[in-house]
Amino acid sequence: MLDTRNSIFTSFRTAALAGDFLITAEVAPPKGGNPEHMLQMAATLKGRVHAVNITDGSRAVLRMCSLVASAILLQNGIEPICQVACRDRNRIGLQADLMGAHALGIHNILALTGDPVKAGDHPDAKGVFDCEAVRLLQLIHKLNCGVDCNDKPLTDGALDLFVGAAIDPQCKSLSGLQSRFERKLQAGAQFFQSQLITDFDLLEKFMDKIAVGCNKPILAGIFLLKSAKNAQFINRCVPGVNIPDHIIDRLAQAKDPLEEGMKIAAEQVQIARQLCQGVHMMAVKREDLIAPILDMAGVAPIHQVVVSV
Repeated sequence: MLDTRNSIFTSFRTAALAGDFLITAEVAPPKGGNPEHMLQMAATLKGRVHAVNITDGSRAVLRMCSLVASAILLQNGIEPICQVACRDRNRIGLQADLMGAHALGIHNILALTGDPVKAGDHPDAKGVFDCEAVRLLQLIHKLNCGVDCNDKPLTDGALDLFVGAAIDPQCKSLSGLQSRFERKLQAGAQFFQSQLITDFDLLEKFMDKIAVGCNKPILAGIFLLKSAKNAQFINRCVPGVNIPDHIIDRLAQAKDPLEEGMKIAAEQVQIARQLCQGVHMMAVKREDLIAPILDMAGVAPIHQVVVSV
């Protein structure tokens, strides 16, 4: 077991600052107390991604907290990006968790507002939303500077968190997208991971008209579609996503829809490599297929960097 007290993983931050092509992937925490399946899926990503995102109550569905799940990954030699959503905690709880993350050696954070409570499996729960993503980024910047959100000193040391934010290049309002992106940049976002991309012309427009000159890594969201039915479900149930008919038809006509979905994802990775600095891979319940997709896309393995402290 890795002793996280004496070493920190730096693959993701080091590669981001060096301008390397970044690869991250998303893994859900367990729904229960046994992390074995999460670890099995994350283990298939070793040597293929710079870091593994651990979701924080994605779609407002109950799962193990992202902080503990991230710590478990780190103990098993896998660098995490711990997602932190504002939905379930006030600013006291958020700051407390961020201090804990730093103490455990978890330095990569993705700051999110969080999905609405009514979208999930506990629709009668009370949402907190004391902050939203921009204010959370500002809060983390203060913690990194050695003060809390009230500008009171952190008497036991500043944090060192490498914080990112989410973006949606397919947002219908270009002015709204630009405003939100610029606010997150000003609040201290060091990298951006996008929602699932289906329209790469819109991604190119975002890169050319909004993100140009920002000098921060943009990672395009690549989602494995397993079948035409899966694609139709996403169109119906995931706000802001519009998987085009030609992709759905391609999946429907394929002899092996899953293999065809892998080919589509690999093609999208190749397109993204020409437009931005990285990809964020999503393959719900089939994270073991991410490495083969990267092979199909011609993406070479990466090497993890560990530094003793």
